[in-house]
Amino acid sequence: MAGVAGGGGGGGGGSNDFQWCFSQVKGAIDEDVAEADIISTVEFNYSGDLLATGDKGGRVVIFQREQENKSRPHSRGEYNVYSTFQSHEPEFDYLKSLEIEEKINKIRWLPQQNAAHFLLSTNGANIETHGPNDIVDIKPANMEELTEVITAAEFHPHHCNVFVYSSSKGTIRLCDMRSSALCDRHSKFFEEPEDPSSRSFFSEIISSISDVKFSHSGRYMMTRDYLSVKVWDLNMENRPVETYQVHEYLRSKLCSLYENDCIFDKFECCWNGSDSAIMTGSYNNFFRMFDRNTRRDITLEASRESSKPRAILKPRKVCTGGKRKKDEISVDSLDFNKKILHTAWHPMENIIAVAATNNLYIFQDKIN
Repeated sequence: MAGVAGGGGGGGGGSNDFQWCFSQVKGAIDEDVAEADIISTVEFNYSGDLLATGDKGGRVVIFQREQENKSRPHSRGEYNVYSTFQSHEPEFDYLKSLEIEEKINKIRWLPQQNAAHFLLSTNGANIETHGPNDIVDIKPANMEELTEVITAAEFHPHHCNVFVYSSSKGTIRLCDMRSSALCDRHSKFFEEPEDPSSRSFFSEIISSISDVKFSHSGRYMMTRDYLSVKVWDLNMENRPVETYQVHEYLRSKLCSLYENDCIFDKFECCWNGSDSAIMTGSYNNFFRMFDRNTRRDITLEASRESSKPRAILKPRKVCTGGKRKKDEISVDSLDFNKKILHTAWHPMENIIAVAATNNLYIFQDKIN
């Protein structure tokens, strides 16, 4: 297939197939990448005209979309650096004897109220440092009894009193702050029953949820675990309504992925503007897209080899056994040091931003 139908535009309807093509790449080509330069979060603002990245060095870079150039009618506005600043410095919590790294864990743009743009960025400090109060506390009285940690959280896009948080046990809790200030009791509890026949030593690790995102409509939420993406209807708690396998071919490699710590990688996921397609990352600088309407999917690669202007991205396929075809890559040849953990989709157009180590790739559809 040529591409995944992304809803005929990030915010529109329709289900026309389109091809993804290269637009831009930001970042140095260095082979030896400094840890501080690794991109740790990517986020478009509400209009899609601004794109922010944070890195492990505590820096935030904001890109602004230029006006379309009439002399290049087939070229949409490119994103160029608008501002760069140091958001966080390394700290030391003397009360807890704990080093707090400067890595930017998350960026969130605030809804625009006037000509000014505001964003929130957070590092690994506790929520008490950045927020007015604790709203969830699952710590046991004795920390030696700790069996579960919060892995991701997000507020509902339309109801500011509702939020969800996921856990390392693969569960999601929906809470309503109108019930009480401290949400010890959840309103809804989402969990998929485990198949006993598939249980293994790695089951609990790979079921840990690394990301949760509400759909723009607010009716669904999406969760990412190590091997799959699941879509949940907020009205149905006992199982997801959709499950997409991201890299099922790695199930046989879990032992080696455990030994090299890759099994603990935290992959994120995102919706397109119309909630008709979803995107998440994988290894070898591959990223996956799934069309919710047609149930078709595609694997693409963020690579400088296909970084010529308007170059069409060729679908990639992983060979899991038997005779390997010419355009396939063997699962044993995948580079696990190259991983796409962070991606973002323009809220209204088919433009995506993909972070690959210290490089930011921007791709767009070839319709225009």
